Amino acid sequence: MPTSSSSFDAKRIVRQNIQKLVPYRCARDDYSEGILLDANENSYGPVFQASITEAKDGSNSLKIEAQADERQLHRYPDPLGRDVKQQVLRLRPSVPSTDNIFLGVGSDEIIDMLVRIICQPGKDAIMVTPPTYGMYKVVASINDVDVVKVPLLVDDGLFQLDVDAVIRTALDNPAIKIIWLCSPGNPTGTYLREADVRRILESGFVGLVVMDEAYVDFLNPEKGESYAKLVAEYPGLFVMQTMSKSFGLAGIRVGVGIGGTEIVGYLNNAKAPYSVSTLSLGVAKAALSDENVEKMRRVAADIANQRDSYLIPELKKLPHFGAILGGNDANFVLCRFVDDSGAPSNKIAKGTYEEMAENQGLVVRYRGSDYGCEGCLRITVGTPDENRVVVDTMRKVLGSIL
Repeated sequence: MPTSSSSFDAKRIVRQNIQKLVPYRCARDDYSEGILLDANENSYGPVFQASITEAKDGSNSLKIEAQADERQLHRYPDPLGRDVKQQVLRLRPSVPSTDNIFLGVGSDEIIDMLVRIICQPGKDAIMVTPPTYGMYKVVASINDVDVVKVPLLVDDGLFQLDVDAVIRTALDNPAIKIIWLCSPGNPTGTYLREADVRRILESGFVGLVVMDEAYVDFLNPEKGESYAKLVAEYPGLFVMQTMSKSFGLAGIRVGVGIGGTEIVGYLNNAKAPYSVSTLSLGVAKAALSDENVEKMRRVAADIANQRDSYLIPELKKLPHFGAILGGNDANFVLCRFVDDSGAPSNKIAKGTYEEMAENQGLVVRYRGSDYGCEGCLRITVGTPDENRVVVDTMRKVLGSIL
């Protein structure tokens, strides 16, 4: 019988020293208005003032002005990014409150912090489902945490969870404290089925299930939506999102974590003060306005259209084409190339990748070494002009292979 989600208790899995931690209390936690002489800031302000301005062509640039700026760069930022969290609530209305939201310096910081607050070095483990994002393993290694692998079902490019194996492995190994899932996956581009996710959440596993949703805004709404909608129902679920992909803001390094209030509270206690900069918070807040969210959705839809209407059909016409793998739910395509016998060929895929990068000025990503991805290149969907260059260049390079 499935165990009720109410059996989850964050105190059972969060390290004792984290539970006992008295967090650093920064000056802005107490007061943020008036004459502020409490944090050893330079009250004269910076030698310049910076503001983000939008040019007539729609591009953003950093403008230096010798005048006051509302972002107050001589002051430390809001340590919790409250204004940005309010905007996240508008983007993900199923999230109960800002107490369920954590902001990090990109999703990578959130990955690292989750491992650090939950896993005991040299004792605990995480579970990953290859092929998947490589940082989970890197962070585990840094923190002296074991990695248990339960591969996805990869036959015919399915890239879905082997649910029975995930549950069995998690319940048989009490050292596993975190299960990392990725939906849509990287490099798979596949949205994980909701029924499978719910089975894991209701399996009796007492650790944390983390869903990495870096690419979720490229997902066709008819196929599914963000699993942030399940956070209120399952306190053992934590969802990660980012400003880097659909919002096109990789340079500001803002990641979003959505989970139960206990886990978010522990993350806030353990994080470095003022970790997300004033400029990053300002750009993120502006990007999350209703107007810009609508722009993001239009751009994401256009990228999906370019993927489905042009890039995939044209890739299928290339010499040595084998298959398009995965669900195509992200802003990239995973394409397999084969030899003359029809077998997946890392030699052809890697040779094409290297020739294009070194001699043709075109860089894609070789993924043939990943589980279930033999002979594969991962190709990001670009602008229409970039997509045409990709197809033309690959046709030339692959056509020269005997």
